[in-house]
Amino acid sequence: MPVSESTSVAQKATLSADQSKAAAALLRANTSPTVAELGKLFATAGHDLALVGGPVRDVFLGGRPKDLDLTTDAVPERVLEITRGWADKTWTVGIEFGTVGLRKGDEIFEITTYRSEAYDRASRKPEVKYGTSLVADLERRDFTINAMAARLPSFELADPFGGLDALREQVIRTPGRPEDSFSDDPLRILRAARFAARLGFTVADEVQAAMRAMASRLSIVSAERITDELTKLMLTARPEAGIDLLVRTGVAEVILPELPALRMEVDEHHRHKDVYTHSLIVLRQAIDLEPRYGLGPDLVLRLAAILHDIGKPRTRSLLPGGKVAFHHHEVVGAKMARKRLTELRFPKEVVADVSKLVELHLRFHGYGDGEWTDSAVRRYVRDAGDMLTRLHALTRADCTTRNARKAARLAATYDALEARIEVLREQEELDKIRPELDGEQIMRILGLTPGPLVGKAWNFMLEVRLSEGVLGPERATQELLRWASAEGLRPAGDASAGDASAGDPPAGDGPADSQ
Repeated sequence: MPVSESTSVAQKATLSADQSKAAAALLRANTSPTVAELGKLFATAGHDLALVGGPVRDVFLGGRPKDLDLTTDAVPERVLEITRGWADKTWTVGIEFGTVGLRKGDEIFEITTYRSEAYDRASRKPEVKYGTSLVADLERRDFTINAMAARLPSFELADPFGGLDALREQVIRTPGRPEDSFSDDPLRILRAARFAARLGFTVADEVQAAMRAMASRLSIVSAERITDELTKLMLTARPEAGIDLLVRTGVAEVILPELPALRMEVDEHHRHKDVYTHSLIVLRQAIDLEPRYGLGPDLVLRLAAILHDIGKPRTRSLLPGGKVAFHHHEVVGAKMARKRLTELRFPKEVVADVSKLVELHLRFHGYGDGEWTDSAVRRYVRDAGDMLTRLHALTRADCTTRNARKAARLAATYDALEARIEVLREQEELDKIRPELDGEQIMRILGLTPGPLVGKAWNFMLEVRLSEGVLGPERATQELLRWASAEGLRPAGDASAGDASAGDPPAGDGPADSQ
């Protein structure tokens, strides 16, 4: 939309004098006094300054803005001149995009010169040009709810595209044609889903249509930017709503094709539950369980919840009698999750943790009605490692049956498993399971030098610890000697003990050195 058209829209969106006064009072009352102080500084220097975007939106949503984003007609070099001596610190990391950062006391400000930016059809980076009009600057912003500004120091509201109306209606719209907005920055396609999930708003039909038509434009956006936006989406209050929007508009086909693939066809002879809807419910239930396990908004748990069944389409097999099986879908799904998250360039630890949870998410179902031995419980804890708390939440969330009796039975069984884990944890330091004999003791008892045999003996003693629990030094030594005899070794003190390990070269990084 040309600026001339924007002006006509601005006229239509003009507030009454009383409304403007009330809006300015609300903005002033819920914004730090330092903002007005900075506005006076720019006005004295002959430049415009306005609080813009999210901070203005959040005031009208009943909050007090933490991020202080501002826009000005002053170019970055001029911003640095104006704030020199006022700001405690300034930085210019984003200056090539027209942004100067500064700190005053405990408050952080980002001041960006009026600008317009657009992607070339084949480019991953926007071309930035400075502007001279606040309305034109607001016109380039992603959504009308973010295209509002408070002129400083008066806090006069500038709302040329109906952002307040959109807030009242709880709808996501773009200032101009959504096709133009998404063409300028395709990442806004994902932002639409993120804001819908964060605020609980609907997305206007024309915006959804543009998301569907222009999803392929995301191919020019870097994986890092996409992942950053996905991360923000997953940490919102209702990520399942945003994910579902991406699937329904075809956007997920471009960035997370494993999710729409969960919508497997069901024929009249072989029926199974809707895996896609199930995954959305599991995500919701996992989020609801976060406070119980002290997790807070947890990216790893939420990603594992939405991805835990992605191996099912590839492992689906039709059985006699109308049954369907998904043998080893947890193993296949873990590999798929690792591949997709790696391609999206999530941090390595996130990739590892999510794939581990996906692989372990069915382990509990071998527990039956509580028939696991203590050995099995120890292995469950050891295999989960530092993912145990998240595995608790994911396993419970994975129960989506409508059969109240079955759901209650599963919950009670998992309660029992958690109780057994706590008992064993108190008795055996379950979180620090190690062999009762360390590498040095193994070498001394068997007369070995560092090498592969020490590692083999250490692994055997670990299996003994997992299977039998705490045995005590004497019995642990007996188990080690019994193993050594079966391996053809002689105990320490025997004349041939040294010969048994003579062929094993020293290995300074084996288990003996890592204890």
